[in-house]
Amino acid sequence: MKVQHARTNASEWVYTHARHVQGYSGAYFSGSIIGLSEQDDLAPSSDVDIVVITEDEPPFKLGKFIYKGTLLEVTYLTWKPLSTVEKVLSSYHLAGSFRVDTIIDDPTGRLRSLQKAVSQHFYQLEWVRRRCLNAREKVKNGLRSINRNAAFHEQVTSWLFPTGVITHIILVAALENPTVRKRYLKTKEVLINYGYETLYEDLLDLVGCAHWHPQQVQQHLEALRQTFDKTVEVAKTPFFFSSDITEESRPIAISGSQSLIDSGHQREAVFWIIATFARCHTILAVDAPSLHHEYFPFFQAAVGDLGVFSTDDLLERAERARQFLPPVWTATEDILDKNPLIQR
Repeated sequence: MKVQHARTNASEWVYTHARHVQGYSGAYFSGSIIGLSEQDDLAPSSDVDIVVITEDEPPFKLGKFIYKGTLLEVTYLTWKPLSTVEKVLSSYHLAGSFRVDTIIDDPTGRLRSLQKAVSQHFYQLEWVRRRCLNAREKVKNGLRSINRNAAFHEQVTSWLFPTGVITHIILVAALENPTVRKRYLKTKEVLINYGYETLYEDLLDLVGCAHWHPQQVQQHLEALRQTFDKTVEVAKTPFFFSSDITEESRPIAISGSQSLIDSGHQREAVFWIIATFARCHTILAVDAPSLHHEYFPFFQAAVGDLGVFSTDDLLERAERARQFLPPVWTATEDILDKNPLIQR
């Protein structure tokens, strides 16, 4: 499917459905589709991100679903984080959506006014650095959030995601989209381009997959495939990530990881494989405890290959990630200094 067609379907959904949400006041595109041209092909392992703005407290995240053959992911947001230009420019996960005109619908005119103001200052060094600092703070706060009393798969999530956000510090400095599933692949390209290949290997080592070979990743993906499919069958309880564990999302979770393996980027597939594994077990533990216990050894084998076997291991990894932030910041400042697109 061409990007143009996907955007048309997404816009139609907004006008047909989102406008009926209480307090609706606009919508815009977000995520990787921003950087694609109308005639590009949208990969089967990609979705179209839409942010719907509401005046009131937003409803539960709608997440991923198919609309006229297009996989959409819809997130609701109030005006609070968008209340000033400065707030948006300082937010690494919001600012990128306003660097170009991404507005789908703007009945109040506020979104377009905000987008124009953000785009004028987006490339200025002061604001790019603030967004890098914003990502770094998210890493620090996340690594402090591991709960010793939580289930092991939840502890893995609490360690893995903030560790993965370290890549976003680099991507933001390079003015790249701080993507989710492909964050390591994109970071690899940036760091090699700026002469930091060794730092990239260290980033993979923080996760524990620097030396994983294709057959090893393939084996764990096959185990995830089984766990994923069984979870889809029994999932009932809503979680904020529930739409990532559905038949509609299978091309992203499974096929997308397979594509990375097939292209020789097996190590870059590990982050999302482990993240999806952990999310499956969060669902299974609530909705099908017997299946959770039956399939848990697959998950244990995967994280075991990362060198993680206990809560103490995770806490040690979290501390290693914190200690790794200074060299990451040194590289970040160098990228900020050398990036020709940044305005000084």
